[in-house]
Amino acid sequence: MPDQRKIIHCDCDCFYAAVEMRDNPSYRGIPIAVGGDPGKRGVISTCNYEARQYGVRSAMPSAQAKKLCPKLLIIPGRMEAYRQASGQIHDIFQSYTDLIEPLSLDEAYLDVSSSTACRGSATMIAEEIRQRVKAEVGITISAGVAPNKFIAKIASDWKKPDGLFVVLPDEVESFVEKLPVEKLFGVGPATATKLNRLGVLTCGDLRAFNKIELVEHMGSFGERLYQLSRGIDERPIRTSWRRKSLSIEHTYTQDLASYEACLEKLPSLMEELNRRLSRLDDGYRVTGGVVKVKFDNFVQTTVEHRISEPTKEAYTALLKEGYARANRSVRLLGVGVRLEDKSSDEVFRQLNLFEGY
Repeated sequence: MPDQRKIIHCDCDCFYAAVEMRDNPSYRGIPIAVGGDPGKRGVISTCNYEARQYGVRSAMPSAQAKKLCPKLLIIPGRMEAYRQASGQIHDIFQSYTDLIEPLSLDEAYLDVSSSTACRGSATMIAEEIRQRVKAEVGITISAGVAPNKFIAKIASDWKKPDGLFVVLPDEVESFVEKLPVEKLFGVGPATATKLNRLGVLTCGDLRAFNKIELVEHMGSFGERLYQLSRGIDERPIRTSWRRKSLSIEHTYTQDLASYEACLEKLPSLMEELNRRLSRLDDGYRVTGGVVKVKFDNFVQTTVEHRISEPTKEAYTALLKEGYARANRSVRLLGVGVRLEDKSSDEVFRQLNLFEGY
């Protein structure tokens, strides 16, 4: 393996919508979205760029999307068609490297450090992949090329849609310096606000703090911020991984007006959760239970306790605690579990202080 890693991040442009426009040319040039019925509290999965000009975004309620763009055409999803397109794209990736880390149906990291294709040029490989996806699958894909996963992912978004952006090893420092801190993995609105109060707006600003100072201000995440602000990301490509959680949720057509009404929905949610759990192999153990509650004002809360099996009693207690945090009508309920791989450090696993009691 060469000392210098060559990572490509590939990300399809508005994937579900792109497949729909490919299969139905009349959708091209008009605002469309793939999602649920606005009258039944559906949610937008993805939308094309014409719709994005109106402010429509993924995960937005379909009703809100229609208000922003009254002419928006919302299409039910066709997962089989999307899986088939994803499989074709993955086959293209495989012709260049076996080191592929899928992030979703439409997004993946590729490590081409040892690839001999295109004379070993990661840039040429990325461009050839883009051209092949367009010709063979009929949609466009954007790519970022860089020495690590962090930079490659940001680069793939730099010239969307249908773009390619390359960050060479000697360009990493200057590229990262000007990045807003919101671009860093794990920096959400709350963390960004905290950093802004410290006078940190860009990665260049972050570099004014040493590692100890960042840990003092940001806890254990401070060390990660120190690395990312310097473009350091040693994470390898993961070609296989194990689940850490599993959950299901449901948005109700009519708000659930009371705790008792929520409790009535719990058995069906748990039935679906247990059905999905039964499909997993025997290499997992349940370590925690989670209940998610989204109230009618769109404020949501999550309650999590340590459990060893998903029982009705455990989830009833979680739901009661979650509902009490606002004590108002509920539009969405979710239940889930935290999982642990039984084979992970099994022999050397340190017992919890209270385990066995």
